[in-house]
Amino acid sequence: MSASAAPVRPKRLDRVLDRVERIGNRLPDPLVLFAGLFLLTAVLTTVLGALGAQVQVPGEDDPLQVRSFFSGEGLTWFTTTMGENYIGFPPLVNVLPIVLAVGIAEGSGLLSAAIRGLFGSAPRWLLPYVVAFVGVNGNLMSDTSFVVIPPLAALVFAAAGRHPVAGLIGGFAAVGASFSTSMLPSPIDANFAGITSGVMGALPDALQATPVTVVSNYWINLASSLVLVLACGALIDRVLEPRLERAGVPRAIDDPDEGAPTGPSSGGGAEADGSPGGTAASGEKERPKARTGERDEDVSSSVEPVEKRALVWAGVTLAGLVALIVAIAVIPFSPWRSDGGGLLPDSPFMGSIVFLIVVVFSVTGIVYGARLGTIRTGGDVARHMGQGLRSMTSFLVVAFALAQFLALFEWSGVGTYLAVHGAAWLESAQLGGLPVILAFVVLCAVANLFITSGTSMWGLMAVVFVPMLGLAGLEPAFVQAAFRIGDSSTQIITPLSPYLIVLLGMVRRYEPGAGLGTLVARLVPFTLVFFTVWVAVLLVFYGLDLPIGPANGIHLE
Repeated sequence: MSASAAPVRPKRLDRVLDRVERIGNRLPDPLVLFAGLFLLTAVLTTVLGALGAQVQVPGEDDPLQVRSFFSGEGLTWFTTTMGENYIGFPPLVNVLPIVLAVGIAEGSGLLSAAIRGLFGSAPRWLLPYVVAFVGVNGNLMSDTSFVVIPPLAALVFAAAGRHPVAGLIGGFAAVGASFSTSMLPSPIDANFAGITSGVMGALPDALQATPVTVVSNYWINLASSLVLVLACGALIDRVLEPRLERAGVPRAIDDPDEGAPTGPSSGGGAEADGSPGGTAASGEKERPKARTGERDEDVSSSVEPVEKRALVWAGVTLAGLVALIVAIAVIPFSPWRSDGGGLLPDSPFMGSIVFLIVVVFSVTGIVYGARLGTIRTGGDVARHMGQGLRSMTSFLVVAFALAQFLALFEWSGVGTYLAVHGAAWLESAQLGGLPVILAFVVLCAVANLFITSGTSMWGLMAVVFVPMLGLAGLEPAFVQAAFRIGDSSTQIITPLSPYLIVLLGMVRRYEPGAGLGTLVARLVPFTLVFFTVWVAVLLVFYGLDLPIGPANGIHLE
């Protein structure tokens, strides 16, 4: 990286994205931003409430009345639920336990050694596509993929001497902008299929729609996943990383007070001194050294014999844990099974994903550290957990305001009010065939900026558009496939996504001055390209009338 590279291509793209970044970074700090949005929403709900604003939600008997914040009901709600709004904030439920567990795995040196062993000799050009592949299929872990995959991608890039922030942001983009698709059926498929099946009863009897199952979108999902992996890998390699280099973004965390990268917000991989987790291989408790940003070829590409032996022990432990988990899950009387005996979509097993991730990271990290000498006492475990949690303090502060804002948004009904009116507008446009599908995808992409829960938004959209587009001759499974595009591609650029704030905390360990504008400017190319190529895949299936699943087509007979 050299200063002379700054004015080099792509000049026009850099100018556009720099302008987006400057505008975005003029926004106040996220804490102030969400506090302001809370007050703005509070005023809006009061005005709408005073005007008697209401909306008829399809499938509901009574209209939804927008509730006023500045009223006896609203103020009572807020003063009695403020703590619950924060403590019950879903990202905290997922993020904090994983932070503690990954802090053990990172602090012991397990993650650094494992990634150097797996990717140290891999071709550097392949890594963006590896990150893209893992991220695009990350929804198998549901929302936890936002917490686990980006920092691991940063470690992979750092181990290969590439820019860790490219791995960090690229991993987040791969997870978020393609969240509704993957190469394997996932819990999301089961959730969507259940909602779609539930509203198909509203179709006229004359329309014989094919039942929607977990695999009803499998063929189009598979094709979309392959295309998105290639697009994401190319964007990381050709757009994101070169722009980071031209901008002079640091490759390492330079503040010694912040410690070595630890936990899910870690951005680097191997430490400068070559010892796992920043500690001496002999097990001496040294303070992690601040990295200078220069790459140590030996550290990034090799694993010491003592580390290999510890990795074997960790690998055996991992295999044992996986075998135990599978055994408990598959037995007919497993407590992890639902009342119907299944594991998908809603079962104690799916509700235990965070627990399973915590067990895997913490147990293997402790075994690795015990064998290597980086963990000798319970105090060492607690220290690594604390280091991981310390890296999340900025997010915990912002999350307080964000949680209150999102809770008000949901309690007041403003989000549902806006979404239903948007759907009504689209219906009144009386478009047909392909134009209405494209307009539907755009509407979903816009609504996704305000309603970040895909399941909630599909529950709202399906009751309107499955019957409406069914009358236009389109299968419910195809409408569901179109929804996935809008549901995913824009969620990585909305400030209402709590995981974007998590990402901001990770990036600020490299760039303390980074703001939401910084992230949006780097993520906009992913949103635009993912949206475009995903729509192109949809058009190919539509134009050639290809089956979108093993038993599902596009047009109703």
